[in-house]
Amino acid sequence: MIDAADFELVRELVRRRAGIVLDDGKEYLVETRLSSVCRRLSLETPKALLDGARAGDEGMTLELVEALTTNETSWFRDPRVYTALEKGVLPALLESRRSARRLRIWSAACSSGQEPYTVAILLEAAFPETLRWDVEIVATDLDTKVLEKAKEGVYNQLEVNRGLPARTLLTHFDRDGRHFRAKDALRHKVSFRQLNLISDDYPEGPFDLVLIRNVLIYFDVDTKRRVLDGVLRNLAPDGYVLLGGAETTLNIHEGYARERIGQATVYRPKDSLAKAS
Repeated sequence: MIDAADFELVRELVRRRAGIVLDDGKEYLVETRLSSVCRRLSLETPKALLDGARAGDEGMTLELVEALTTNETSWFRDPRVYTALEKGVLPALLESRRSARRLRIWSAACSSGQEPYTVAILLEAAFPETLRWDVEIVATDLDTKVLEKAKEGVYNQLEVNRGLPARTLLTHFDRDGRHFRAKDALRHKVSFRQLNLISDDYPEGPFDLVLIRNVLIYFDVDTKRRVLDGVLRNLAPDGYVLLGGAETTLNIHEGYARERIGQATVYRPKDSLAKAS
């Protein structure tokens, strides 16, 4: 079991490098995650990984930080959100951008790619006219390993069973042994890049839609405010932001207005809505 000093080292590193706040009592989680890394790297114990990070080994430090990021995801995660996209958000954006026929979407903290690929699938199925548009879907994540998986677009049976309809699977994926590989037409619709949300190196906006779901919950209030400020700076004046179901801008950032679409809450630049009214 890691000791108190080791736990504090992990806490400090993941907070400084990724903005993640580890609460008291998470020692078992840290031990479990680091043990998995040690098996992959053929290290005897997590102590070896921690000692490397403590000595300033950048590779060991990156392994440690990536081990503590959460990569939980699925296809069409939270159907209420995708209903809001199909029935409200995307129709409004497509109407306002009909003359330029250009749409830019950013999926932040995209994990292994299910979210941006789902958005691409939804656009093609519900709005086939966008096949003739200039649609850019940028997907980012801190974890380089899950980004490599996302770029490959290869998923096992358990992963495709998590929310991917059978008809969609047949349309957009090819069987590859015991796995399913996204067809080139789908993979080429999304560009992936590594990005740390607590840095200032955000993809250049403006974006019409930003999905940054289920990541703010791991940050403290100051980091949430900083990230939301960065998103707002790169958001189109009439753009939309989607957060996770347990996340909000209330009492964190005053630059956003909440809007209800069906059973989902979306966020928009407050100044832009005030001018429009």
